[in-house]
Amino acid sequence: MTVTMLAMKINADFSKRAIVSYSDDQWVASPAAGVERLMLDRIGDEVARATSLVRYAPDSRFDRHMHDQGEEFLVLDGVFSDEHADYPAGTYVRNPPGTGHSPHCDKGCVILVKLRQFDADDLEPVVIDTKNEDAWKPTAEGRVCELHRYETEREAMLQFNTIQVQTIVAPEGGLEWLLVNGHLSVDGEKYPALSWFRLPAGDRLKIAVSDDCLVWQKTGHLPSDDAAL
Repeated sequence: MTVTMLAMKINADFSKRAIVSYSDDQWVASPAAGVERLMLDRIGDEVARATSLVRYAPDSRFDRHMHDQGEEFLVLDGVFSDEHADYPAGTYVRNPPGTGHSPHCDKGCVILVKLRQFDADDLEPVVIDTKNEDAWKPTAEGRVCELHRYETEREAMLQFNTIQVQTIVAPEGGLEWLLVNGHLSVDGEKYPALSWFRLPAGDRLKIAVSDDCLVWQKTGHLPSDDAAL
């Protein structure tokens, strides 16, 4: 008898809004001891198109592995390491398709990770220290730190001035946010740091933020359906 296993699907319909309000009871164990994940969207099992928060306990590690469709991560807390470098909080890294590493953490850390979401021709490695003040430029709403551009994709860190109410409209290809720190209200509901938002093109959010509101943003990148692997 042949048994067909269905791939895990979490927030896999990219035509719909997806919001995950962070709470500490959402973490689940990974196959590696001391490493937990909070799955934001996912299509697949251990080999998956995935967006996740990943939390490493002190002295934890993953075995060496390859990124056949790329990996990007933002270090949110602590210091994340591999054989190439140590990446303190605020570091943004792109490991293009065909690269690999052996990640580990000496003292504990939390990172945002996106797997298997690179265009096959997007092969530029990137390492940016977003704590470097020279990487930021002023905007009408606050300031911005550009992270990456490729065709329609745009990625940046945003820091807002105090905004009472502003409407955010997702562009073609959609919009994705992670609230890194600060206070954010969306459509009148308050969300804590590490909350995640994904909007299809044309969707709108009414937001209010505080001066310490820091957001990771990616736009123009969402697939039209769940055929993303």
